[in-house]
This record gives sequence, structure tokens and C-alpha cells, in this order.
Amino acid sequence: MRTTLFLLHAISCCWLASATLSKTDAKKSHKAEAETSPTELSVLERGLVVSDPQWKDIVKEEKRHCAHIKKTFQGQVLGYVTPWNSHGYDIAKTFGSKLTSVSPVWLQLRRRGPETFDVTGLHDHDPGWVKAVRKSNKKIRMVPRLLFDGWSYQDYMTVLGSEDEIEELGSELIDVAKTEGFDGFTFELWSQLGGNKRKELVHLVKHICETLKAKRLDCILVIPPAVTSTGQPGMFGREEFEQLAPVVDGFSLMTYDYSSGARPGPSSPLPWVRDCVLQLAPDAQWRQKILLGLNLYGLDFASQGTEPILGGRYIEILREHRPKHLWDEYSGEHYFSYKRNNAVKHVVYYPSLKSIYLRISLATELGTGISLWELGQGLDYFYDLL
Repeated sequence: MRTTLFLLHAISCCWLASATLSKTDAKKSHKAEAETSPTELSVLERGLVVSDPQWKDIVKEEKRHCAHIKKTFQGQVLGYVTPWNSHGYDIAKTFGSKLTSVSPVWLQLRRRGPETFDVTGLHDHDPGWVKAVRKSNKKIRMVPRLLFDGWSYQDYMTVLGSEDEIEELGSELIDVAKTEGFDGFTFELWSQLGGNKRKELVHLVKHICETLKAKRLDCILVIPPAVTSTGQPGMFGREEFEQLAPVVDGFSLMTYDYSSGARPGPSSPLPWVRDCVLQLAPDAQWRQKILLGLNLYGLDFASQGTEPILGGRYIEILREHRPKHLWDEYSGEHYFSYKRNNAVKHVVYYPSLKSIYLRISLATELGTGISLWELGQGLDYFYDLL
């Protein structure tokens, strides 16, 4: 998640600049005009959830969401927002009633010395925005992501082996949550040790979650896929899941980034997503705590490299190149190709209404929740499906 996060940050900044400086948009006229006013009908009722979407329809309709904003998905829905994507902040306010929790990517946990911890990033906390989100949904839980940042291997070993260190860490988190008005935290630490020290990490997470729950605070854990893209067991499996499920409120499962490198491919093939869930929870007892990850960004593959692609850039490509979307039946994703002026072929995999609909349907079938990485990266009409 960290690697993708930095890539998306950099590339979204570039797009902000290009949106200001590009001269080509002014020169070109396009027949497809975007409509922005909300509509009385959802995307399902408008017949837009199809295998063969037309680029014109996407450009025209993507900002038109149903005016009646009401949650239809029965499970938990966690949405991430990042400081460098202001549209995500707006999405959280507009569609707050469809979310059960929001995780702003604000915070870092640093170890300053023996039994001394410090939460940084609090300057990004925007109480006015939090108030606006809570106004849209009084029950929504604000659980900022907390990244274990700048920790050495020795830091981990010291903390994992000391009850006093763990106690002090928990106390620091309680103090921050109380002072800032947070409802808990979303922890990103599991992947930092590359799958090592699992037993000790289970003990640490269990202790932290029990400490938070005693104060009625939520504890959400970011976890890597249970199965890698090569079919190998991941860094977090059924044993760890069953040990932590009684105390963790939600497992934010990163079921995306399946394909990488120069070879084009889907972000989250449906059979793989299903397998990742079933490997963790073959029985349904704790499945409701799994938050099946949906990527709202896409990937643009080319011979010189692969870049993340957000909604704004996606729409620009559709307007400029007018591509034909193809449907990958096996993975349940749309893709298309185009060529830039240098004649280099690009292949784009980007979420569509149908790909998201199928993943929400899978979550419903399996009895899981959903996590969205991240709000504001996708198209506004996607939220009709929640």
C-alpha cells in the first residue's frame, strides 16, 4: 500500500499541473459532454452496468450519481482518504451515509526511545471536515490510518519482546484518540517485517486492540493478500486471522495490485479475490470482519513502465483516444489500449461499474465488508452501487 500510495501521490500532482498547463484540451472539441447534476435514477436503473460500455456514455454520465444517497450494501464499508487528494474529502462528505468508517491517511507512529512513542501527522487532522462527514452520518467512525514509520528492525524486536513497551504504546494511542476525538485507528504494520515474527506480531496487535476496545475504540488491521499473484501463501494466513478475529474490528484486505511490471493484467481477478477470502475464513464465523479491498484507481501499462491512473486522467484518455472497452470475463475487469504520439502502445485496466458491481456482489455472497482505496480516485457514479 505504501508504494502505491507514493506513486499515486506523485502522479496525481503531475495531473494537477497538466490540467492547468495543457493546451490540447482547448484546441479539441468533443461530442461527448459531461453532465454533472444528480439524477433520480441509479446507474443500475439507467442501464449503465454493462459489459460493453461506450466511452461517450462514461464521459457523459460519470459525475451523475443518484440524488437519493442511501446505503444498500449490508456489510461494513471503510473508505480511505489521503491529504493530497482533495476530491476524496468531498466524496466522504457527499457519500458519508454509505460508509461505516473513514480512514484518513494522516498518522505515523514513531519510536523515540525506550518506552517512548510519538504520533506524528496530526497537523493534517481537519476538525471542520470531520464534523462535516459526521453530519452526513452520525454513526460513522473516524479511524485514521497509523503507519509504523521509521522503525528499525531493532525497534520492532525491542517492542515485540517487552510488555512494558507494548503497554506504553497502547497508552499513547489512547491519549491521542481522546485528545483528537478519533474513534480508533487503522494499523499498517504487518507487511513491514516481510512475513517474519508472526507470533509476536499477533501478540502485539491483540494487546493493542484489547487496550483500544476497553475504551470503546475501534481497531482495524491492514493485511496483505492471503495468496500472492503467483499462487503462494501470503504473509498473513488463516492461523493469524483466527487468532486475531475475536479482538480486531476489521481486516482491511489488500485484494488489488495483482498485476505489476510491464506486462498488462488485471488489478484484482475475481477468482483470486474469492480465494484470498476463503483462505482466511473457510467458515463464515468471522467473515463479516474481512473488508474486501476494492481499488478505485487503475493501471496504465506500457513498455517503458506502469503508472497508476486516477479518474481525471482516465476521462482525459477516453476523450482524446475514444477507445473501445474490452471485457475480461475471467478476471471480471474492463481494459482498453491506445497509442500516444510516440506510437508506444498502452494498455489500461481501470475499474468500471460492472467490475465494481461484481466485487460488491462477491462481498455480499461471502458475507464480508468492503474497503475502498481510495475515495476520490474513482468516478463519482461508482458510489451508486454501495
